[in-house]
Amino acid sequence: MYLKMAKRALLETDKRLVAKFMWLMGFKGLRSIMKHKARLKRGEIFPPFLYISVINSCNLRCQGCWVDVAAKQEKIDLDAMDNLLNQAKAMGNSFFGILGGEPFMHADLLEIFRRHPDAYFQVFTNGQFITDEVAKELRKLGNVTPLISIEGSEIVSDERRGGKGDVYSKSMEGIQNCVNNKLLTGVCTSLCQSNFDDLLQEAWVDRLIEMGVFYTWYHIYRVVGPEPNPQLALTPQQQYEARKFVVEMRAKKPIAIIDAYYDADGNALCPAATGFTHHISPYGDIEPCPVIQFAKESIYDERPLKDVFNESKFLSDFRDLAAEHTRGCIILERPDLLSDFAKKHDAKDTTVRNEAYQELDDLVSNPSQFNPGKEVPEKSWVYWLLKKYAFHDYGKYGKHFKLENWQPTIGPDGNALNPETKEPEQPLVQIKMGEEQA
Repeated sequence: MYLKMAKRALLETDKRLVAKFMWLMGFKGLRSIMKHKARLKRGEIFPPFLYISVINSCNLRCQGCWVDVAAKQEKIDLDAMDNLLNQAKAMGNSFFGILGGEPFMHADLLEIFRRHPDAYFQVFTNGQFITDEVAKELRKLGNVTPLISIEGSEIVSDERRGGKGDVYSKSMEGIQNCVNNKLLTGVCTSLCQSNFDDLLQEAWVDRLIEMGVFYTWYHIYRVVGPEPNPQLALTPQQQYEARKFVVEMRAKKPIAIIDAYYDADGNALCPAATGFTHHISPYGDIEPCPVIQFAKESIYDERPLKDVFNESKFLSDFRDLAAEHTRGCIILERPDLLSDFAKKHDAKDTTVRNEAYQELDDLVSNPSQFNPGKEVPEKSWVYWLLKKYAFHDYGKYGKHFKLENWQPTIGPDGNALNPETKEPEQPLVQIKMGEEQA
């Protein structure tokens, strides 16, 4: 399998791009993690990987989206991006996840990449703005990997993403433009009730390989935002099946499969709780992660960015809170705790709609990736080694988490449980797209 993957990298992609990936993302990425570990030993913090939402605008209206995509356009301009990236690079960072809205609606996006050839960028995109011309420019730059979102079959994808019958085809066209230009191309999916049976399949992985896609990433649907759509949430059993599928496919398919929620031994973790990554909003707010839209600090603060991260009581207390109560996702499992925490810190609602507090108060518990007793260790020795060295809890949960303090969110009857009383709170509705919503 590894030889097949190496063969694909040599024959199906631009060798120069592979070399830049290995240097910027591989060697320098691991070096940034070493610096992160050294800082932690000194009692300091600076996330080795930053996710940056460069713009709020988007051409789609996806279910469960938490971004104010229809609001007045706001973006991080070139000067602010230069300052942010240069400060992060000075701390040893070399990898940046670029999000939106839709990042390619940022008029200066390619210029950002062009100005920082010593950094590697993963762009989360719907792919619809990646024309052949754009893909050619990305190939010239060599330091960008597009991660294009596909949310189901043609009918499901169009409904999930608020399109007019052509969302799927346009995104697939973007993938093809990337592959035709030999980019290291990825495809991601937010797994939910409407696409679980269609895309968590070996046949789908095989199709991606045949298309020339080099890696794929299965996210878990987050019940957040102004229209959270809880009926799309996965059950604990489905999340277990998704983890098992990813582990098995990694060991047999010549395609990289990413996850961001488990260590080498299958223990759940939250990258924001461990300090591995935090998020910058289109307005410059420094948030724990993209779906937690509260902040006390900004990239526009007068202090250097390294001081902002080290001195942030809000971010530090968040990491402790999350690590104390679950190894999973706190906004899914304990929105009540997160709401109390944000209010205690008098954190700013970073949305334009100014309803993030009410949205959080309206949420009930949903299952996340933490499912004690159903850990699935890595089968691939390559993934096992990489995670053992570079993606684990950095001792965070050992300092805080006790299993007896964790409260399950879903009872044996499939109903959501109140985290305080352990009594059923409301039914966990599971429907397919096109059915009447409960």
